[in-house]
Amino acid sequence: MQTLTFKRGVHPPDGKALTQDKPIKVILPKENSELFFPMSQHIGAPCEPCVQKGDYVKVGQKIGEATGFVSSPIFSSVSGEVVDIRPMLVPLGVKSLAVVIKNDGKMEEYEGMQPRDYTKMTNDEILTAVKEGGVVGMGGAGFPTHVKLAPPPGTKIDYVLVNAAECEPYLTCDYRLMLEQSDKLIEGLKIVLKLHPNAKGVIGIEDNKPEAIKLLSEKVKDIPNIEVVSLLKKFPQGSEKHLIYAITKREVPSGALPSAVGCIVDNVDTIISVYNAVAEGRPVMRKVVTVSGGAPANPGNYQIRVGMTYRDLVDQIGGFKVEPEKMIAGGPMMGIAMYTLDVATTKTSSALLCFTPAESFIPPERNCIRCAKCVEHCPMGLQPFMLNQLALRGDGEGFVANHGLDCIECGSCSYECPAKRQLAQSIKSTKKIEMAKARAKAAAEKK
Repeated sequence: MQTLTFKRGVHPPDGKALTQDKPIKVILPKENSELFFPMSQHIGAPCEPCVQKGDYVKVGQKIGEATGFVSSPIFSSVSGEVVDIRPMLVPLGVKSLAVVIKNDGKMEEYEGMQPRDYTKMTNDEILTAVKEGGVVGMGGAGFPTHVKLAPPPGTKIDYVLVNAAECEPYLTCDYRLMLEQSDKLIEGLKIVLKLHPNAKGVIGIEDNKPEAIKLLSEKVKDIPNIEVVSLLKKFPQGSEKHLIYAITKREVPSGALPSAVGCIVDNVDTIISVYNAVAEGRPVMRKVVTVSGGAPANPGNYQIRVGMTYRDLVDQIGGFKVEPEKMIAGGPMMGIAMYTLDVATTKTSSALLCFTPAESFIPPERNCIRCAKCVEHCPMGLQPFMLNQLALRGDGEGFVANHGLDCIECGSCSYECPAKRQLAQSIKSTKKIEMAKARAKAAAEKK
């Protein structure tokens, strides 16, 4: 099998040995514990709570109503009483209005969750099931999946790509899902291909996961419109645009979506969630999270209920053997550093990394030596050293003119920089500011 890849990128140690052989273990929230459901767990308009304080809710009952086309409903993952609706922190470090539910431990399920034969459903019925199931990009982006699966009229989709690269170091949750829920993954891909019957389904897996490649290749060998391809272990192989290039050799233009080159990309957990929503009638209520690093007492892969806090999770798996120096929600390259574990898990939570002082040591930032390693390794072909200078000067206009908004925030530049310049951090901050300015300008012009 030929190994595919993209241009540039980096090769960090993958750190996956800590958890890759740990089967998924189910962790349920403790009775009488409080679960927190932020109304913003996706890209787009936040939800509006559709329950009130004092209401009794069941597992799978809608508690957050989508407020726009690019939005996604939110469901309770436990049964119990709504005890509060208040702002709280989410992993991104911002506050979101959240519904707080006290778990009664009964796990009483909402009556509306019923299995369905997706082969007898129309495309509109499938898309409605995906939307009403609250399915979003579970790999971290959080883009509502029903929007992605319904590109503009006249758009020809040639490929439905399953992002099974899992290129972030330490993360193995998708790998375990491929091994343990492979049938759901394949059926979920069939559902998406039913929406786009002329497309080919391709599951792209990095070559450091040979067991997953072997298992899935065997299971799809007799399915004519689905194949498995091997990808070179390289970061950021799982980036949407780079996965498309690696598999199809098509390049997504700046500012365009994958559908512009005839592609749809969803990650492993998203495709499994499509199956759960359409075939089983079960909305997104659970998430598989990798807990790794040198600090946790029991690193592994854990299936939790959305809404549990990271502290609840850590407490239930034995806590820490040493006090962590750094905690990250997500992977070490693109994750968000956290100062507290009292943060709710969401649909897009993928990992909790807890590092010892030795693992998290970063040398002091020094002067740029003009080595151009950041340029050499930037997967988007940008000049991170220049964007860093423009960001530090507050030159937003120059930042945009030099394609700063095309940065995918992968961190490859910071990783390769011998001077340990905080390139990705400054670029990410300035990109956020400039995108907010652009949205404000567009809104003003619309008025």
